[in-house]
Amino acid sequence: MLQQIMTLLATNAVVVLGLMIALWLVGLKLRDVTYVDAFWALNMVIVALSTWIMTPEGDPTRKALLVGLCALWGLRLGGYMLWRWADHGPDRRYKALLGRAETKQGLSFARASLTMVFLTQAPLLFIVCLPVQLGQIAGLPPVGPVAWIGAALAVFGVTFESIGDWQLTRFRKDPTRAGQVLDTGLWRYTRHPNYFGDACAWWGLWLIAAETTPGLFAVVGPALLTWTLMKWSGAPTTENRMRRTRPDYESYIARTSGFVPMPPRRIEEHGS
Repeated sequence: MLQQIMTLLATNAVVVLGLMIALWLVGLKLRDVTYVDAFWALNMVIVALSTWIMTPEGDPTRKALLVGLCALWGLRLGGYMLWRWADHGPDRRYKALLGRAETKQGLSFARASLTMVFLTQAPLLFIVCLPVQLGQIAGLPPVGPVAWIGAALAVFGVTFESIGDWQLTRFRKDPTRAGQVLDTGLWRYTRHPNYFGDACAWWGLWLIAAETTPGLFAVVGPALLTWTLMKWSGAPTTENRMRRTRPDYESYIARTSGFVPMPPRRIEEHGS
């Protein structure tokens, strides 16, 4: 089985690299890389399907759960991010990143976008989606209660982040709320319902995979994703920008959970 695992992972690594190179070539024409956020999710669906083809001995129910739920998550998120790109235009984060690389480091757009965006995201994508790769290999044991709990958690995660994205879109489209902080709906209980739902979806997929020995070792995938969302490219990036642009954001932080949904904290005001 070890050789099968290594062949599977090597093949999928080539698939991911090929997809990222193709997307980079598109970016050279557009002079924009914002769409990579959509293909972060869509490429994972492609990896799940690639693994399906290469694992005929895997348990069919477990494979169907992993591929189906990955597709549900990836197509929903990828579609939403493509719509947001079309609606909002280039992402200011990527414009700033590549602009600094060109002006301060003297890198061309082609080199900066390849090394700092596409080749950086490729290994992260590959690692995060390990559950839908390693979880499809083994034919035994059959799907059990842990996998069904994982499936329920994944559906919950997709639903939770979908509602959060819908609430945020409505808020941003309301001109009367310009400059304000969204603190209603799911955003009343967590500052990042989209990130929390994302993490739940992938921890759920890992639980499905974890009933098999190869899938158990895929825990590094959701662990890495959760860390990046909480400590690196997710919440910290968003919150640094919100602190600069929303005067009420500090009080929102003081009363609202940063990740796991919790009842809002009471903030006592002291008069002078």
